[in-house]
Amino acid sequence: MTRTLLLRIIQLILLIILMLLLANLWLGRASEVWWQRPVVMTIYPINADRHPLTQAFIDQLQPEHFSSIEAFFGREAARYRLALTAPVKVKLASQVHALPPQVPDDPSILDAILWSIRMRLWVWRYDTGEGEVDARIFLNYHLPGNDLARPQHSLGLQRGMIGLVNAYAGVDYQGQTSLIAVHEFLHTMGASDKYDPDTQQPIWPDGFADPTQAPLFPQTRAEIMGGRVQVSPGWALLPPDLRQVTIGSATAIEINWLAAPPAP
Repeated sequence: MTRTLLLRIIQLILLIILMLLLANLWLGRASEVWWQRPVVMTIYPINADRHPLTQAFIDQLQPEHFSSIEAFFGREAARYRLALTAPVKVKLASQVHALPPQVPDDPSILDAILWSIRMRLWVWRYDTGEGEVDARIFLNYHLPGNDLARPQHSLGLQRGMIGLVNAYAGVDYQGQTSLIAVHEFLHTMGASDKYDPDTQQPIWPDGFADPTQAPLFPQTRAEIMGGRVQVSPGWALLPPDLRQVTIGSATAIEINWLAAPPAP
């Protein structure tokens, strides 16, 4: 292989990478949310393991199964004196019958870009939402103990306002499903994780619901982006539902709750 040919191949590879980066930015244009009106969070159920019992659970889902999400945001908005009394409206879309692109394990930068593009194109193709939609949260339902089709990670993309959530099919798990959905939804709003990825424990002070409490332990609530209730320095528990969760001031700043102009 001549030197000239090698340089052209390198240039072609760099050009492809640049085009992928530009496509990723264009497909995922970030939209700033200033809470002048309720944000519409649309939930899309998916039968991730293709099990008949999972399908039976999805078939009986109703919008009221996610009413705790609207109640959570209404309660927290009142604490921050947001002009909107109901800042988030939750809608339930029709079931999506296609599986989303698999999240890569330990992805490189290029892997992450490729997956992000594939995910946004998949959403564009299989979006079953009707009417106004701001953020799209896809719930991959599977039976407890059936991990064959379970994606490894729940995640939220700010650019494109897309969330992908692992969920167990069962009424007993609905509280935690709504909690994780809110966590990923807030990622799409610009909030960052506030826990140690190695230990999964909240980081003080931003990941604590009550960081100035004395004594500091035990905490009795979780900060939504911290994810867990820090009972002791080495022991943190996942709360059962949104009633034991709050939005901390650092998260409120990131989602513009402490900087939002008053609603008209």
